[in-house]
Amino acid sequence: MLSDRLVKLMPSLVNRLFRLYGTRWDFYLVLQQLVTIIERSSKQRSGDLQIQDEQREKTPDWFLCEKEIGMMLYVDLFAGDLSGLKDKIAYLTGLGITYVHLMPLFRCPSLHNDGGYAVSSYREVEKKLGTIEQLSDVAALFRKAGIKFVLDFVFNHTSDEHDWALAAKNGDPKYRDYYFIYEEKAEADSWNESLREIFPDTRHGCFSYDKEASGWVWTTFNSFQWDLNYQNPQVFLSMCEEMLAIANLGVDVLRLDALAFVWKRKGTMCENLDEAHSLIEAFQYVAQIAAPSLVFKSEAIVHPDEVIKYIGTDQCRLSYNPLQMALFWESAATRQTKLLTLSLKKRWAIPDGCGWVNYLRCHDDIGWTFSDEDARECGINGHDHRNFLNAFYTNRFEGSFARGEPFQYNPDNGDCRVCGTMASLLGLEEAGQLYLAGGSAEDCRLAELKGEMAVRRMSMLYAVMFALPGIPLLYAGDESATLNDYTYRKDPGKKADSRWVHRIATDWKLAQKISSGKTGNDWLSSHQAQAFSSLKRIISLRKEEPLFGKSEISFYDLNNEHVLAFERRKAGSGSLRVIANFSEQTVSYTMDRVTKGIDILSGTIYNDCSVCILSPFQTVWIKQ
Repeated sequence: MLSDRLVKLMPSLVNRLFRLYGTRWDFYLVLQQLVTIIERSSKQRSGDLQIQDEQREKTPDWFLCEKEIGMMLYVDLFAGDLSGLKDKIAYLTGLGITYVHLMPLFRCPSLHNDGGYAVSSYREVEKKLGTIEQLSDVAALFRKAGIKFVLDFVFNHTSDEHDWALAAKNGDPKYRDYYFIYEEKAEADSWNESLREIFPDTRHGCFSYDKEASGWVWTTFNSFQWDLNYQNPQVFLSMCEEMLAIANLGVDVLRLDALAFVWKRKGTMCENLDEAHSLIEAFQYVAQIAAPSLVFKSEAIVHPDEVIKYIGTDQCRLSYNPLQMALFWESAATRQTKLLTLSLKKRWAIPDGCGWVNYLRCHDDIGWTFSDEDARECGINGHDHRNFLNAFYTNRFEGSFARGEPFQYNPDNGDCRVCGTMASLLGLEEAGQLYLAGGSAEDCRLAELKGEMAVRRMSMLYAVMFALPGIPLLYAGDESATLNDYTYRKDPGKKADSRWVHRIATDWKLAQKISSGKTGNDWLSSHQAQAFSSLKRIISLRKEEPLFGKSEISFYDLNNEHVLAFERRKAGSGSLRVIANFSEQTVSYTMDRVTKGIDILSGTIYNDCSVCILSPFQTVWIKQ
């Protein structure tokens, strides 16, 4: 009941808001306005959602179940529009997907929109995709199919075409105070002194001059994305209304975009501030009162020590795992697991009732967010190692199998991030190019070997990721080993953003051929079909094993630099060891104790074996 939740949770909500706005004369008026918003939104939730609220209050950690499998996708690239997406639900459920994150689809500027992350209206869907009513229909169909519905909550900024920004440009003082707009450049410069540049290719500093606004506007990411001023409580109230309207569409999870940047305090980097955590907690308590089945997911691509701080039952119950993602790629390049093992040992633990969202690729770039302290402990220079990884994955390192694109290259320090599809980054594009070149018999043999190794790499990384606690998340297209699409370079709206190299429209004729395995003699699609088949089997096997759900995890060393090993265990349910070879070499390892069991992946039975062999890129799930 709403009244019960208000009594239970309102004190915690007031506490967080007092930290932010308690010195204001109108603080209690702000609270009154907020209660009105909560009550109105709660009454607007459908009967189905109210039933779901009651169920989820009893099982708030549903996301820790072994049966949860995620995918993120752009509606237009995956299905054309929301109507087409309805027809693709069978494909999703056939693969085993139970959690779908639709990338930003709200109204945004037509040309420059940062892939939808410049929102012009939180109440309207882009016309080319459909209507807000169709989005609600999709949510209902997802619920019927057992799929959790995930959307972004872009709450650090709006587009410069949002009604609030347009009013600010027209001089409305109420809405100018929704943003940071300074007539004098000196004021903007005084903030910039302590800020870092997020997109150095875009501009220097975090402010852009806007002629219509007659001032310098805070734009952390792009000039068309105006940062919101949460020091103004009316901004918080307005965004609560937008958040709850999105929740009432039938959304299960909200990904909090750019949450590390939401609070500004002069003289600081304006990242990961204490006030940012208080603000997120306030949003969370509002959601728990008005829409208790809604879960927050953190998107904090920052130092691992800071990522952990956003995870908790009073902030984000779910969090992307950027450390796991980055270090899987680091180990794939180096064929060594020492940094991966050390970092996961030290940094995997999170509060009870919370879960990681583990992933290999997403819509964004790959940033090397490992800890320099961890690297030093492994004898690695973090700066130099990042330069190596950037060179390796953009094919500027001799012997690299990867074909990636640099993103936001900084000529001052050589820093950049990496873009590309999973298959292109793991060698399938390289192998395909060699095969299509039609060289000697030796070249064809080498192409076949490289293609086999690429598929093995993909299968190994999936087998490891799907064995970790939390929700494994696929990026649409990677399930069928899609290669990079370089045509973005010819599009004036995309050519400056290399992330479009992996934001690719689904070729459904090819996808059906790959998923069915009916590829004929086509070299590339046959290898893609192998990758798809392997992934589908991994998904199926994961869903059948309860130890991949709510159970403990521990990482351990096997005295082999190419091997990653961890154990899942639960009292009364036994244990399961996951051991993976990150290299092209056959490796042996010694168990720390004699193990008897069966490898779920291959069916191999281990009888009192202390020394085991792994073939190139092999993974075993040994159930004891």
